[in-house]
Amino acid sequence: MARRIAALLRHGDYCQRPDTPSALQPFPLNAAGEQQARAGASQLIDDLRGRDWQLHPVIDSSRLLRGWQTAQLVCEELAHLSGISCEVESFSDLAERSVGSAANLTVAEIEAIVEADPRYPSLPPDWKADSHFCLPLQGAESLLQAGERVAAHLRERMAQLGDVPHDCVKLFVGHGAAFRHAACVLGAMPFGDIARLSMFHALPVYLEMSDNGDWHHVGGEWKIRDARSESLD
Repeated sequence: MARRIAALLRHGDYCQRPDTPSALQPFPLNAAGEQQARAGASQLIDDLRGRDWQLHPVIDSSRLLRGWQTAQLVCEELAHLSGISCEVESFSDLAERSVGSAANLTVAEIEAIVEADPRYPSLPPDWKADSHFCLPLQGAESLLQAGERVAAHLRERMAQLGDVPHDCVKLFVGHGAAFRHAACVLGAMPFGDIARLSMFHALPVYLEMSDNGDWHHVGGEWKIRDARSESLD
């Protein structure tokens, strides 16, 4: 029976506000990010040809600009390099972890806001990286909640493929932390690896959905995470 494989692609590098959770930052890719997106398309083509996989014609992307731009550039490069025709559909469910009403504030500003609110205790030192922690602010979610949201989207969209006649890859363009936590929720990454691993910009990681609903990592490399230098997503 033909296989159904989800390709997870983190957006390219972008004009991120310093010392600020990525969350809902609305900024575009930078020049390096644009190059990364084009290189990611080339890698995807190599993987498709090398494994005799076929690409589904609809790419799901995050609605955040950096995600949509990455998906569009991949789509254009696929057509240019190999004649593969595809289109991009954007979904809020593929967004990065939300910090709610604190969106686009710096870490220091977020901590000061919570500190000044008499309803809440001070934030723990590791609040940004704690998978279970959710800011006590309207609209905020934990990293695991974001992972559950993304995992639900992956399950639904992959199930909609039905019985495919040929091994089929569907591309999802989104965000590193949300994708890693989704992989954990799906059972394709041990919880202990979430903090240890990251994703390369615009290079695909492949998760296969088996007929019984199990998910497995079947290709593409996770990045060993450098917590000292990597952005907050």
